[in-house]
Amino acid sequence: METLPLPILLVAIVCLILLSAFFSGSETGMMALNRYRLRHMANQGSKKAKRVKALIDAPDRLLSIILIGNTFSNNFSAAIATLIGAQLYGEIGIVLAPLLLTIIVLIFSEVAPKTLAAMKPEWTAFKAALPLQIFLILLYPLVWLVNGSSNFLLKCLGFKVNKKHHTTDHLNTEELRTLVLESSSLIPTQHRQMLLSILDLEHVSVEGIMIPKQEIIGIDLQDKWDVICNVLSTTTHHVLPVYRGDIDDVLGMLSVRDAWSLLLNKTASAKDKLEQLLKPCYFIPEGTPLQTQLLQFQKHTTNIAFVVNEYGDILGLITLEDILEEIVGELSSTSTKTNLNVHPQEDGSYIVDGSATLRELKRELPFKLPEGSVHTLSGTIIDYLEYIPEQGTSLKLNNVIIEVLQVKNNTIKKVRMSS
Repeated sequence: METLPLPILLVAIVCLILLSAFFSGSETGMMALNRYRLRHMANQGSKKAKRVKALIDAPDRLLSIILIGNTFSNNFSAAIATLIGAQLYGEIGIVLAPLLLTIIVLIFSEVAPKTLAAMKPEWTAFKAALPLQIFLILLYPLVWLVNGSSNFLLKCLGFKVNKKHHTTDHLNTEELRTLVLESSSLIPTQHRQMLLSILDLEHVSVEGIMIPKQEIIGIDLQDKWDVICNVLSTTTHHVLPVYRGDIDDVLGMLSVRDAWSLLLNKTASAKDKLEQLLKPCYFIPEGTPLQTQLLQFQKHTTNIAFVVNEYGDILGLITLEDILEEIVGELSSTSTKTNLNVHPQEDGSYIVDGSATLRELKRELPFKLPEGSVHTLSGTIIDYLEYIPEQGTSLKLNNVIIEVLQVKNNTIKKVRMSS
């Protein structure tokens, strides 16, 4: 039987090896492509990106045409290599040709094109998109047959084939956090920290950043009018809670601006008029995630809320500004939060207010304290010791040396922290 001339066979095998390299590189380039960058480019109107996205959105057809082309190229190149070996070296050539072809295909049709595609997936995918679309149109009946047969086989083996889920590439919160962390060279540090803080909102509850009950600044109607006037004239807050005797008996919220007209009034009816200016309080349960509360503040006309426990007792106060500061950092020097009074010492230690929350200390200090159900430094120390310590008590938490400097009313007021 006559065979084709050797030059034609050589040209044919070279073309098939190149074709195999094309399909191998295309597969790696398409799979390694950044889907989110591709989606952005497609939304910006890039025709090349839209062409690639159309192929990736139907991965079963894409993989079928790539594998059909690759299989066709490799099988025919093996057959031609056998003919070339037979013409050149006879029976020995028939044995040696497949071995030599395996090395050539491995280097030039697999490793080299796939390495290039992995290094430049976008360039590879954009270059390969149009030829792949042409192959897909020409060989569509074969692609349809291959897809149908493989899906039928999977169903027989008990696997459900749902094409709607092929392109699912949504990220959960932790995956998005990893994506933000790995984009350090693309996103400024401040913006990256803000994004991470937003992701943290769902993991932090309101009591983690609230102003504790003991530190709430308000107006006690049982005080003398001169004392109330002094609070109104010296406060840096725009709104103050008004209560009678104890904060648990809160009557409402008072706008300091609305109360200015009463400051010069020294009559006995001034307190009654002040009560008429009060607005209803907004109460939220403990354990509410910051993300949920941020949405609730958007729905309500007020941006201040009292945090209460299951018995209705007030635990603290939280504002919209407190939540925003968790995202963007300190907004102003007159924040509604009490200053932490973190004082660096010459010996490298820090004098810290015991009421400081662990999240605040995490931002202010280079130390890492254990996190749990307790949110303040004082509560963390008492929870660890399982008793209220006396002044001078020392302990070690997570390699942080803590010395209790002041205890008052069963609460740790001041501590010294060092590593």
